Amino acid sequence: MKKMSLYHELKNNAYPGRGIIIGRSKDGKTAVMAYFIMGRSSNSRNRVFVEDGEGIRTQAFDPSKLEDPSLIIYAPVRVMGNQTIVTNGDQTDTIYEKMSEGLTFEQALRTREFEPDGPNFTPRISSIVHVENGKFEYSMSILKSNNGNPDCCNRYTFSYDNPPAGEGRFLHTYMHDGNPLPSFEGEPKLVEMRSDDIDTVANVIWTNLNEDNRVSLFVRFIDIESGACETRIINKNK
Repeated sequence: MKKMSLYHELKNNAYPGRGIIIGRSKDGKTAVMAYFIMGRSSNSRNRVFVEDGEGIRTQAFDPSKLEDPSLIIYAPVRVMGNQTIVTNGDQTDTIYEKMSEGLTFEQALRTREFEPDGPNFTPRISSIVHVENGKFEYSMSILKSNNGNPDCCNRYTFSYDNPPAGEGRFLHTYMHDGNPLPSFEGEPKLVEMRSDDIDTVANVIWTNLNEDNRVSLFVRFIDIESGACETRIINKNK
């Protein structure tokens, strides 16, 4: 698979929707993760990321303008010991709860499907990052309708053991803008991880997201040896 420029992928897609990026820094020392949300409607755009313990959650920027919270208010990031869960919906809680009961990441997601927002039927994208004792691995998942047919849920899980330095994977909900929005196709994109600096990564991702549609961005670096974390949050609404 050809390695792509992450920033080129972002800059040339006005509406990838929500996206998860996981990879390893260029120097190999850090696990890198990012999650962004975009919005076309006023309800989707009326959001910010806020810290919630070791994770984050979305909340309405202006509560008086909140219309339907069901698919836009959730915890995208939760931490369970040495594992960090990042998703685009309330399946974050499902993964956390089911894995706490002894199920695997994939088994937990067997209890969920794509979002009930026809005609888009937005895919549920999820990831889990495991950093422990100098080792780093991660998995990504997408649950999507069968070419827009809501009677069938297609489930794909991709696992990456000991990912190489300078490489990441990018999974997003939509191929591009449209009506209805076309679901992501294929395996997560192989992208370059060009920097070892969290602020550089955050700023370049944010800058290359479509200015009209971008809403919020979360970036976290985890030191693979020590487990120490560093986090950045950028919100359009301030």
